[in-house]
Amino acid sequence: MSDSGKPGVHHPRIPPLEREEVTGEARGAFEREWARFGRLTNMKRTLLRSPASYHALMEWYPLFDTIKAFLGERLAIVFAHAISAESDCLICTTFMRRILMEWGEKPDALILDEKGRAVVAFGRALVQPGNRVPDAVYRTMEQLFSSEQIVALTAFAGLMAATNMINNALKVDLDEYLYAYRQEQPLPERGVKHGA
Repeated sequence: MSDSGKPGVHHPRIPPLEREEVTGEARGAFEREWARFGRLTNMKRTLLRSPASYHALMEWYPLFDTIKAFLGERLAIVFAHAISAESDCLICTTFMRRILMEWGEKPDALILDEKGRAVVAFGRALVQPGNRVPDAVYRTMEQLFSSEQIVALTAFAGLMAATNMINNALKVDLDEYLYAYRQEQPLPERGVKHGA
């Protein structure tokens, strides 16, 4: 629980921009997001304080489309969830939990085949201190994916970790629409497999 009494709500280190505060280059990005989604997340409203930072991290979407093309949408979301859970990012983990739950899945008990387990292990390894992927994990990935696909997965994980870092370091508040999807228990211990 946070100091406000609401899950994931605390005093952010940098308040997200309100619509009336947005000017200049950030205004166009804000309006495009608003038209597309009908809202802007607290993370995006925080990032818009630095339009270059916002644009850099919004490359998440084209990279997500790239990995989704060869993983499929479900496994791409599971990969993003594994990275975010391992990074202990409440916002991104809860965002991915919402999608999985809306699909009728149990995020804490995912049914994964060999490929899914390999992708989850790779995602978790990528965000460990030092970002060193154990040889056994990498060898499994090499058997399942091309070099181009492994590069795309690694780059996507970098952007996913960057969004996790923004949320964690700046104490960005959990968006209200995600409250119902929050995992009430603490995140799994590091090194414990997610689902299986």
